[in-house]
Amino acid sequence: MTPLFVFGTLRHSPLLRVVAGTRTIAAEPAVLSDHAVRHAINAAGETQEYPLCLPEPGSQAEGLLLRPDPVARARLDAYERIFGYEVATVTVSIAGGMIEAQIYRPDPGEWRAGGFWSLETWVRDWGAVSTATATEVMALIPQTEPRRIRLRYRMLEARVTSRIRANARAAHASLRRAPAADDVQIARQRASYTGFFGVEEADLRFRRFDGGLSRPVTRAAFVMADAVTVLPYDPVKDLVLLIEQYRYGVHARGDPNPWSLETIAGRIDAGEAPEDTARRETQEEADLDLRALLPVASFYPSPAAVSEYVYAFVGIASLAPNWKSIGGLDSEAEDIRTHVVPFSRLLELIETGEVATAPVLISALWLSGQRDRLRAEYR
Repeated sequence: MTPLFVFGTLRHSPLLRVVAGTRTIAAEPAVLSDHAVRHAINAAGETQEYPLCLPEPGSQAEGLLLRPDPVARARLDAYERIFGYEVATVTVSIAGGMIEAQIYRPDPGEWRAGGFWSLETWVRDWGAVSTATATEVMALIPQTEPRRIRLRYRMLEARVTSRIRANARAAHASLRRAPAADDVQIARQRASYTGFFGVEEADLRFRRFDGGLSRPVTRAAFVMADAVTVLPYDPVKDLVLLIEQYRYGVHARGDPNPWSLETIAGRIDAGEAPEDTARRETQEEADLDLRALLPVASFYPSPAAVSEYVYAFVGIASLAPNWKSIGGLDSEAEDIRTHVVPFSRLLELIETGEVATAPVLISALWLSGQRDRLRAEYR
């Protein structure tokens, strides 16, 4: 089998092991002359974390020459195909001289080249996330078309990032149980569905409060990325901004009015801090710049069956009374109307039940306790 020259993320040994499905692949340093490794840029002009290797006279692309077995090679090909890459033939130099090899290149017009790409920078910023995401991807490959996996990739990446963020969170246990390593024993775990969210099922036993283990049970959860919410507030005019949009979850419950009054909200993308997401979503949904971003609380909205973790903020802004606009991203089929109302009107909407979403209720409760302070501070 023709050797394979890899120039980008597959040079990272943890990722290579996950994708190839083996811990051992014969590899040696190699160089492809008159080529450069650059960031891939998509049709929307967004720089991707992974690279291209394209002809560039006078440059040299450093990489590895791999000799995978047929099973590992099939897995590598399937992984690269998700990103629109297929093999082409090149000649590379190794310690023993020149050798013909295959390289992964995108379909013409799939991506364009950006700035120079650095493996060290990618490992620092994306190595752990991409390696964990690859585990999810490789599990999908046998039964899912590459195009569908690519459409889901950013969501998979965001869910993996949420898991990493959760593992880094301080697990305070001053009142609740302090868990031990064997307190949850999983016999079998499976992904029943993976799309905008995932559905995971597990057969498990958990530690009871009497010290014994529970009987075997099956539990399921909607696995979602972490999210932010923002309630914009003008402390000078005592105004808040709500958004209104159609919500299928409300519709699916049978509610006669599926248009929901909410805070600004959005998923935290991989590589983003919650605060960055909050400002981005406020721009996208309300075309609004925030003067300050104040943390309200972070919480699980429905911990029995949903993994989503929400970071709620109040955003200090300048608002115009009775101002309305239509916002949202066309690429996500969003149709979002804004409403600017007095804080007293918000309380009326909560009282009547016209506002019935948890982030608004939580943010309004927090704001009711901080309102006088904020009005004095920003007057």
